[in-house]
Parts: sequence; C-alpha cells; structure tokens
Amino acid sequence: MEKYIDLHVHSNCSDGTYTPEELVAYALEKDLRAMALTDHDTTEGIQRACKAAEHTDLELIPGIELSTEYNKKDIHILGLDIDSENSRFQNQLKAFRDSRDIRNQKMIALLQAHGIAVSPEQMKQEFPDSVWTRAHFARFLLDHGDVKNMESAFENYLGDQAPCFVPREKVTPFQAIKLIHEGGGYAVLAHPLLYHLSVNQLEELVQKLTACGLDGIEAIYSMNRFSDESSMRQLAKRFGLAVTGGSDFHGSNKPSIDLGSGKGNLQIPYEIWENLKKRSL
Repeated sequence: MEKYIDLHVHSNCSDGTYTPEELVAYALEKDLRAMALTDHDTTEGIQRACKAAEHTDLELIPGIELSTEYNKKDIHILGLDIDSENSRFQNQLKAFRDSRDIRNQKMIALLQAHGIAVSPEQMKQEFPDSVWTRAHFARFLLDHGDVKNMESAFENYLGDQAPCFVPREKVTPFQAIKLIHEGGGYAVLAHPLLYHLSVNQLEELVQKLTACGLDGIEAIYSMNRFSDESSMRQLAKRFGLAVTGGSDFHGSNKPSIDLGSGKGNLQIPYEIWENLKKRSL
C-alpha cells in the first residue's frame, strides 16, 4: 500500500493552529511517509518538529514559505530541505521578520483607530512565539467577537482593499530563490493558480523564476479544480521543473483542508519528493 506525503504544512509558529509536535503526531496518525513544515518566513518550529519525528517512520523535511512581491502581486516561494541553522539564511530571515513587525505595528494602530481593542501586548499573550500574519489578526477579531467569521475579518478590516490593510516591504521571488539555495534547499513556486495571473503572465513569471534557479512548481494542491493539476504539470514540464504537492494545512484556520488529503482527494506520492531531490543544487 502506497504511503503519501505533504510538502506544504503550517504550524502555530506562523499562522497554523497545531504545534509542531501536534503536526508530527497528526502526520503519523494519517500514516504519512514524509511531511515538510513550511511556516511563513520562520524556521522556529523545525527543531521541535524534527525532535518529535525522531524514532518514528515520518520523514520530517525542514522548510519555509517566503512571502515575496512581483508586479504588485503577492508571490510565495517554498523552500524545501533547507539548512535552518545556516547563519546567513537566518540573518536574512530576521530582515524579513523585521519588515513584518513594522507592518504589524501599523496595522494594530489602524485597527485601534477603527474601534478594535487590540494591542501588541494582547497579541503577544494570545499568539506567543508566532510570526504574526493577517490570519492572526483575523483570529483575534473572531475570538473577541469583533467579526462573525474569518472571511468578514478580511472583508471589513484586513483584506487588500480593506481600511486596516498595510502593505509590507517585500523581497522579490528572485531574491527568495537565491536565499533558499544559499540555505541548501530547493525553491518551489507555491500554489501558482492562486495569484490569478493570466496564462501569459504566469508563463512569463515561471520563465523568469526558472532563469534564476527555480526548482519546482506546486502542481498538486488542495484548491485545484478540474484540469488545474494537469495544466501545472505541463507548465513544469515545459520549463524542466520538478512537480511538488502540498495541502497548505493550517488546522482550524482553514478547516476545509486536512493534512495530507487536502479537501479529501489529495494524494502526493513519495516519488514526488524523490524526483525533486534528484535535482542538483
């Protein structure tokens, strides 16, 4: 019986709701052969997850998801099998986090101006040891009764066109690929269809990323519909890229997506990971 993997998973060290240890336990319960922890702009949970996976049948792959910007679009680059102890890598991550912290302070001030009783101290108390994202603010609004659901938090306060949104200074996807390679990892374009680019725009982006060393495209993904996977596989093949896959599991922050199986029918064979590892860095 074939065992499956998940190469895109978040813990509560970024915007998921499971601890790294809970993720490992859940992956074992789901009988996954391998799992990549890919928190947003942080590697805080990797050592904990690796320790929890010791002496088990689960292969824990150290990873990260870097938030970048290209032509005013939010583009995410996954780093898989990174060396999270690499000092240059960590110094660059700190710069990423610093820019996020500045943005978060501005968003807190805007939320306060819109009548929301939130402070940095409250956020630290409710989300300790986490790199805050908009999902954390949405969860805060929901937990404190300011909104009825996460969707309305984004619609009324935090979405790109909402009054409390603050753009943050971002690196380019090309810089992210370079950083991931410096950290010894494989660089993968995450969920390419979520950026709502035209066919030509996506082709142009992948062409440019490939020229900078992109290793793969996340073609197998929870939100895929109809022929999405086959079209992304074809795109990867045209540019000589590996295919990867992941659920983008966030726990209760994305309740319709389950670890390993996505919305119920996601199946990512181990050979996907083996094929990526065959690429020379």
